Amino acid sequence: MTDVPPTPPTHSEALAAALAAQDVVAVAYALRNDYIIVPQLVIDGEGEQVRVFGREGSDKRMLLLFSSAANYKLMLPDDPDLRVMVCDGQWLREFLTVHASTVEMVFFDIAGPHVMQAAPADLLKALGPLEPGPDAAAA
Repeated sequence: MTDVPPTPPTHSEALAAALAAQDVVAVAYALRNDYIIVPQLVIDGEGEQVRVFGREGSDKRMLLLFSSAANYKLMLPDDPDLRVMVCDGQWLREFLTVHASTVEMVFFDIAGPHVMQAAPADLLKALGPLEPGPDAAAA
């Protein structure tokens, strides 16, 4: 018998409950300890990338995060090829750190049912310091 990896979750009960309660502390806890659903694009020749959104005429971007893949579909119900990545708080911390000059706002479940937004700097504070990577011990 071969081991079959579990199917990645596409719903975070912790994040959904925190958003429903509009509880900033619970959202921070969910981001640190559970999963986040992140929109993804597949671009020919460049592979998979995080899908970010921007206003026309601006070079700033918004990162949209979701408590479930179903809530992402609420935002773009007619898109036949919605893809998501299942990420964690460490990934979010790294992404916001790398893209600090571009991402101006982060929205959670923007199509509902319980929308919240946060500035990237506030999320970085809530997520805490970066954890050292596996190469840090060798340095």
